[in-house]
Amino acid sequence: MSDPVVDHLLARHDAILEDLKTLLRMPSVSADPAFAEGMADARRFLLDRLAAIGMENVQLLDGGGQPAVYGDWLHAPGRPTLLVYGHYDVQPPDPLDAWTTPPFEPTVRDGKLYARGASDVKGSTMIAIEAVAALLAVEGRCPVNVKFFLEGEEETGSPSLRPLIERYRDLLAADGVLSADGGRASRELPTVNTGARGSNGLEFSLRTASGDLHSGRYGGAVRNALHEMAALVATLHDRDGRVAVAGFDSDAAELTDRQRADVAAFPFHETAFMAEAGAAAHGDPAYAMRERITLRPCLDVNGMWGGYLGVGSKTIIPAEAHAKLTVRIVAGQDARRVIDAVVAHLKAHCPQGVELSFGRIGDGSPASTLAPGHPLVLAAERVLQAETGRRPIPVRLGASVPITAIFKETMGIDTLMFGFNLPDEPVHAPNEFFRIESIAMGLRAWPAILRELGGFVPAAFRADT
Repeated sequence: MSDPVVDHLLARHDAILEDLKTLLRMPSVSADPAFAEGMADARRFLLDRLAAIGMENVQLLDGGGQPAVYGDWLHAPGRPTLLVYGHYDVQPPDPLDAWTTPPFEPTVRDGKLYARGASDVKGSTMIAIEAVAALLAVEGRCPVNVKFFLEGEEETGSPSLRPLIERYRDLLAADGVLSADGGRASRELPTVNTGARGSNGLEFSLRTASGDLHSGRYGGAVRNALHEMAALVATLHDRDGRVAVAGFDSDAAELTDRQRADVAAFPFHETAFMAEAGAAAHGDPAYAMRERITLRPCLDVNGMWGGYLGVGSKTIIPAEAHAKLTVRIVAGQDARRVIDAVVAHLKAHCPQGVELSFGRIGDGSPASTLAPGHPLVLAAERVLQAETGRRPIPVRLGASVPITAIFKETMGIDTLMFGFNLPDEPVHAPNEFFRIESIAMGLRAWPAILRELGGFVPAAFRADT
């Protein structure tokens, strides 16, 4: 049977695509102050669009960093209130020479929309906005109360999110969060995201001398900061890839039979996964690969540098070396305790005569979990089964979406990630894209899930499920 709201959305498909392209042309990189104008342009675009579709109280929320964009529609008495989350900031586009077409000039090739932020997460954010717009335009109402919260700092770890919540707690109060961030796990099979790993990180430096030294005069007589950094970093894992930090996973919840069964039910081909990455398998052999990337904690060095990095050679012994690392944590783990264990390991393995110092040490965010009987899960299962004809498989994300844990911690509300991007759309890398086909699928699914959620009483969102 035809759905007038979906018909309206699909008739506007090309117009929505053009609006998305307009947003993608705005270089809203939150990590780099050089992109301040692009950030401001994206905020203005979203403020104007929310006002145009009938949102009220449209405004910027200031938490001391990049403002969030807010707007609400609260005319469904007795129905649940959903905080609809998205983010307008994107990752830096570097390296620019690796892009086939410029990162902020959206280009369609082979049914894919290429641009920085297309997949993460402007595409799914626009789908959410347009779904609410269509419900209001066609039916004159929404089946739930809606509060849009479009963040500007997700790609830098949401540093202002807690201050924003503290300052605007009453404005942001809701029964649950429906997130456009956090996409599908498979193009072929429907999946429901029931949780995500948490994260934390730190920066540290080594010094071996008061300054860089001439390698001809001092070579063979002094420590080299880069050599020492490489050796120190190498102590973080054993040869099989197990994390070698004492106590690293001491508070990690044991895998349950249900979790392992859910992982086994999801088709996952390790060889193809490695081939797609162009990488060789590595990691704790006690766990299957998909268990390692979704249900187990990990530690990775994200960058190491020091010495001479210019053109040609410079015969020095570097006096300083630097590194950044991050951890992904799972249910039961405390993000700060885990990073403190890493700090203790680095201190214990740093040799005498080498000065070790720490820069930024994050507070991090914990892992998140949705109970199987939660209204957000039940609604998503019904919608995706109706859309695909197949029962969805519960999955957990290996990545971290800070809001999932932070909204639970600070406001006691749960988050369902209901984005439509896919794992092979190289987010955070050159040539990021979003499949055009995902737009129509999202435009069908978002009105449906809002209607499903409108069938629950608000108290069901806080019940012990």
